[in-house]
Amino acid sequence: MAERVIPLVDQRLTALRAALPDRPVAATGLLADTLGRPLRDLRISVTDRCNFRCSYCMPKEVFDKDYQYLPHASLLSFEEITRVARQFLAHGVHKIRLTGGEPLLRKNIEILITQLRELRTVDGTPPELTLTTNGSLLARKAQALKEAGLQRVTVSLDGLDDAVFRRMNDVDFPVAEVLEGIAAAREADLGPVKVNMVVKRGTNEHEILPMARHFRSSGIVLRFIEYMDVGATNGWRMDEVMPSSEVRDLIAREFPLVPLEAAAPGETAERWGYADGTGEVGFISSVTQAFCGDCNRARLSTEGKLYLCLFAHNGYDLRALVRGGASDEELASAIGHIWQGRGDRYSELRATMPPDASTGVRRVEMSYIGG
Repeated sequence: MAERVIPLVDQRLTALRAALPDRPVAATGLLADTLGRPLRDLRISVTDRCNFRCSYCMPKEVFDKDYQYLPHASLLSFEEITRVARQFLAHGVHKIRLTGGEPLLRKNIEILITQLRELRTVDGTPPELTLTTNGSLLARKAQALKEAGLQRVTVSLDGLDDAVFRRMNDVDFPVAEVLEGIAAAREADLGPVKVNMVVKRGTNEHEILPMARHFRSSGIVLRFIEYMDVGATNGWRMDEVMPSSEVRDLIAREFPLVPLEAAAPGETAERWGYADGTGEVGFISSVTQAFCGDCNRARLSTEGKLYLCLFAHNGYDLRALVRGGASDEELASAIGHIWQGRGDRYSELRATMPPDASTGVRRVEMSYIGG
């Protein structure tokens, strides 16, 4: 068998230069990219480590026991993360989501949450603070996260059948402990809690209805995510994608659904409510119904690279500015200059690409910059 190449190494060791523009870009809260999309959402990866080995994200044959994670000195410190986040808020960001890897593996993450809670948006209000987790450590940390200032959590859960779930996380982790974490999050008032299920045809589509039945009437928002072609290690194939429309029709045959308005501009999930008023479900359809047109999200990697798209090839090195003596104004100007040049719309263009268009292209891994 041919040895697999790990493209992540190149992504971590190379980056685009975050240049200081000749004409400074002032932080006015009104920043827009080349397509007129504002900057409103910042996703911060706090670690490249995860204790799961889900095949669609960190397959075990690539991320094995010999895999070399980033050294701690390469990671942005909590103070550095907070400083960078402050500049994003000055440009109009209102929501910060902490991701990983698995963010709860970052030691003392509560300290970072406390620091971010003290920041203010251009409106003078605290930013919305959320976190996405696999739920494995949530039962023991939920209350501390709430006390630190976290507002809500999103939990990744790809099925309720224990055998299916253990097979998908590939580390034999029981589903019962994730459900305990979800219950702890609700008890700590980290809500509304959202649960994300990645649907991979041939693997877990038979779990769609059991998941819908379980979370209906619970106050938890269940969202179904199309299996996406992120990175270069998950072996993505289009025939393993189950379109959201098919998932929605399957649910609607048992529980009639009605469309709901988007909760916020640029929201990734299309919202549908149960017709009897017992809750809602969401559908994230990056493959079949691209939402690039109003995408307002930027992503900061754990060692300070700014990515403008989940499917990007390279990130801009903000750490070099942070550790190289750049002032806050210069850092904000560099961020503004990068966003003003953004034209990314990979999901919209995917359908027009020839089947082999991405051959050899090393897109960033989802485990490296979060979802």
